Amino acid sequence: MISRFLSLEWKQFKRSASFDKKIAIKILMGFVVLYFATAAIALGAGVYFIIKESAPQADPLVLINNFLIYYFLIDLAIRFFMQQLPFMNVKPLMLLPVKKNIIINYLLGKSMLSFFNFIPLFIFIPFSIVLLIKDYAVLNVLVWFLGVILLILSNNFVNFIINKNTKIFYILTTFLIILIGLEYFNIFKLSTYTGIALNAFYKNPLFIVGPILIFVSCYLANFRLLKKGLYLEDLDTKKAKTVNAADLSWLNRFGKMAPFLKNDIKLIWRNVRPRQVMLMSFVFLFYGLIFYTNPTYQKMPAFLAFASMFVTGGFLMTFGQQVPSWDSEYYKLMMSQNIPYKLYLEAKWYLMVVGVVIAFVLSTPYIYFGWRIYSMIVAGAFFNIGLNGFINLYGGALNTTPIKLNVKAKAFQNTNKFNPTLLLIALPKVFLPMLIFYIPYKFISFEAGTFALGLIGISGLFFKDFFIRSIEKTYQKRKYKTIAAYCETT
Repeated sequence: MISRFLSLEWKQFKRSASFDKKIAIKILMGFVVLYFATAAIALGAGVYFIIKESAPQADPLVLINNFLIYYFLIDLAIRFFMQQLPFMNVKPLMLLPVKKNIIINYLLGKSMLSFFNFIPLFIFIPFSIVLLIKDYAVLNVLVWFLGVILLILSNNFVNFIINKNTKIFYILTTFLIILIGLEYFNIFKLSTYTGIALNAFYKNPLFIVGPILIFVSCYLANFRLLKKGLYLEDLDTKKAKTVNAADLSWLNRFGKMAPFLKNDIKLIWRNVRPRQVMLMSFVFLFYGLIFYTNPTYQKMPAFLAFASMFVTGGFLMTFGQQVPSWDSEYYKLMMSQNIPYKLYLEAKWYLMVVGVVIAFVLSTPYIYFGWRIYSMIVAGAFFNIGLNGFINLYGGALNTTPIKLNVKAKAFQNTNKFNPTLLLIALPKVFLPMLIFYIPYKFISFEAGTFALGLIGISGLFFKDFFIRSIEKTYQKRKYKTIAAYCETT
């Protein structure tokens, strides 16, 4: 039966409307995985010697065990945002004599083949080999390695649970921030206590029972949770919701564009995922604190330009890069109406502009770091409005991955949290401003780099109509491919 499932998934992939694009993305992602795997191997092989050099008296294994708890918590947070949960269209299988246990075990097993589970292997296998070379006990090292991998796989299944209840994730994130703060200020060192536990199953291999029980418990919890919802009536039923109407008549001043702006505001207000994305975009406002407070980055101003993009571009980088996927559930209906693409695209662009302007106003306290930093934020805001907004719109024509607006990440419905196409679209938005700033900075001055960055953004505003018309042609050209792709899974 497993081979049959694999055959069905291969046919679904091969017959997809975007098969060619998916193949190209898979190849590119293969190179990305190879890069991260190489970096992970280098880290795993070198971390023992790095610790020995910086703290000669410390045992590298003990020190790593002390802080592994933060690795697990950060890993869980990254998985929440980036790990794509396994997807399988189970409705047709529900009408066939296929046992539910087989379907669920297949999905849970498939989730363990995730990129996020393989990268730790490339870190901890070289590290374990170094430990063996340094005459650590063979059995103890193998048991320790097995325990760490079981805890990482447990994280994989915990991610299933928190994806179904985002409140749990927010609680865990808050808990993590508090713990890091307490550790940093030497108020409460969680690492001391977790280090004792992790060192225990290195010193006594019998303690491996702990990680095994955690792994089995997480697996069984997910098994029961998925089996509980694996019924046709649960997969098909949509509960009616009462919606509070808001007075958006003030948007009528935008003329023919007003209906599109109203729809976008209602979409964000009434649906789970866009509302969460909008709220998370405010986190980007604090991105500058990482760079502007670190003296190292003052000597690498190109990274300051990188930070300036994110300070004012949170909404643009999160909500904006998913256009038009937000409308995927009713995109076919929209395209059957007499709707000019130009107005649709302009409305999306204006919405991103408003997001950048609001973020820019909220970033005013960064004046504290000096006018040079603030002028770079101003230049970054202009660049986001004048160029990055149009890059988002153009990239949207290539992004044919649908979004289910009110789905709280069910395992049988693709949540699409990590999309390789979005990664490719993000590259020019991130590295182009750094390059534009760096060249004048290198040959003239810091101010020249900032001026060039802002000037490019302002120039984009003058070419707005040209960009919109060019992007409109791309959308029209790919219209039916986009509709076909959205119909595949929506």
